[in-house]
Amino acid sequence: MTSTYDLYRKVTALPQGHRLFSIAFSQKAPYFASIHLRVEDMRPHFASIRLPKRRAVQNHIGTVHAIAVCNGLEAAMGLLAEATCPADHRWLPKGMEVEYLAKSTTDLVCTAESTAEDWANGPDVPVTVKATRTDGTVAVAGTIKLWVTPRG
Repeated sequence: MTSTYDLYRKVTALPQGHRLFSIAFSQKAPYFASIHLRVEDMRPHFASIRLPKRRAVQNHIGTVHAIAVCNGLEAAMGLLAEATCPADHRWLPKGMEVEYLAKSTTDLVCTAESTAEDWANGPDVPVTVKATRTDGTVAVAGTIKLWVTPRG
């Protein structure tokens, strides 16, 4: 278990813990703070965040901008990786492939999922990601590829 996952479990057990952890996690990378994410779940092989639709992340047609969505997907993937990666290994994003399937017209829930088999077949580890609107429509879906190697 990584220190990030351990911190998540401790802090979210407190009142307002999800809010506090979300703020702390957003400081890990400045672009995470720009989307005002809210961490909803973090555990091995799964993570989800809520990305609110607000003016600062909208494009010229009033939908959530594609890059803001990708930031949310990367944040969810990072939480999953922190909860899943063995302590004696490190991970690094290697690439992202996404498809824009529908307009991002509402708040989004960005999720990341993997399996134990994905991690066992490393060092290339695919993480499935998607951004879902409040009506259940998947707006963006794809894969983020990780490079997972022993710490050296």
